[in-house]
Amino acid sequence: MTRTMAVVGVFMLGLLAWAPGRAAAQAPLLGHPAPEIAGGPWLNSPPLTLGALRGRVVLVEFWAAG
Repeated sequence: MTRTMAVVGVFMLGLLAWAPGRAAAQAPLLGHPAPEIAGGPWLNSPPLTLGALRGRVVLVEFWAAG
């Protein structure tokens, strides 16, 4: 358990060090529409578009099994 916590801690520190550069690189996208959702197969519905979701609260959950 301790080793797992250490790995997670190192990952979080790396993420914090990496994030400011990414935010500055994406700053020109502020105020523009989000890109369409792309990805693998949809499991519980036909593919959705951002236009179909406009005005709704949407939770996007990213995960990977492994």
